[in-house]
Amino acid sequence: MLVAAAACPCPPLLVPEVAAGAAPELAAARDACADALGVLAASRPDLLVVVGPADDGGSYPEGTPGSFRGFGVDLGVCLGRGGTPLAPSQRALPPSLTVAAWLLERTDWSDAPVTGLAVAEPLTAELCGSVGAEAAGRAARVALLVMGDGSACRTLKAPGYLDERAAGFDAEVARALGTADVSALQALDAGLARELMASGRAPWQVLAGAAEDAELGGALLYEDAPYGVGYLVAAWS
Repeated sequence: MLVAAAACPCPPLLVPEVAAGAAPELAAARDACADALGVLAASRPDLLVVVGPADDGGSYPEGTPGSFRGFGVDLGVCLGRGGTPLAPSQRALPPSLTVAAWLLERTDWSDAPVTGLAVAEPLTAELCGSVGAEAAGRAARVALLVMGDGSACRTLKAPGYLDERAAGFDAEVARALGTADVSALQALDAGLARELMASGRAPWQVLAGAAEDAELGGALLYEDAPYGVGYLVAAWS
């Protein structure tokens, strides 16, 4: 069953080597992510499931490598322990799980085995819920690290330009994550999330499915929109 969860944003800019001179702008977000991972460690899970958005869904075993070379930095990571060089037939981590792997390495995660789960944007709320329920049943004590960004339409210079609906969407997600409101996450409009380029919609609904009967409480640790993108950090326990 689910005993704890953390929601973190997944921009590669979280990684100082990628952000370069802009690294200080996301220092507070990085610190909040570390605090959220501390909540996961304190829950003493038997398994950590890392969930993130990707073009294609699928599972990634512990030790799967990822890289930030596509973002101009020769920096590699692996998911949890036991990483090896990428085999010709092996899929590398998608960007969201690569950021998660970096966060876990940064906090020296060694509290439980780790597995990765990528979810594709078109996945419906119902299917997300089923995926979450299955993930929560993988061990007696499961923790989730859920990666995903809010809208990318908060300012004129945002990746999706300014959309007046974006601030309200992000505010509702922040409220739901901060209060562990499972029903509100389940009710997120997939079409609106797509229009606002909110990559976290499907992962958050996976979280909702995992937490439906867990009776966890939530705390919002960070909320801001640098670069016009909504970044949120929350911890459930």
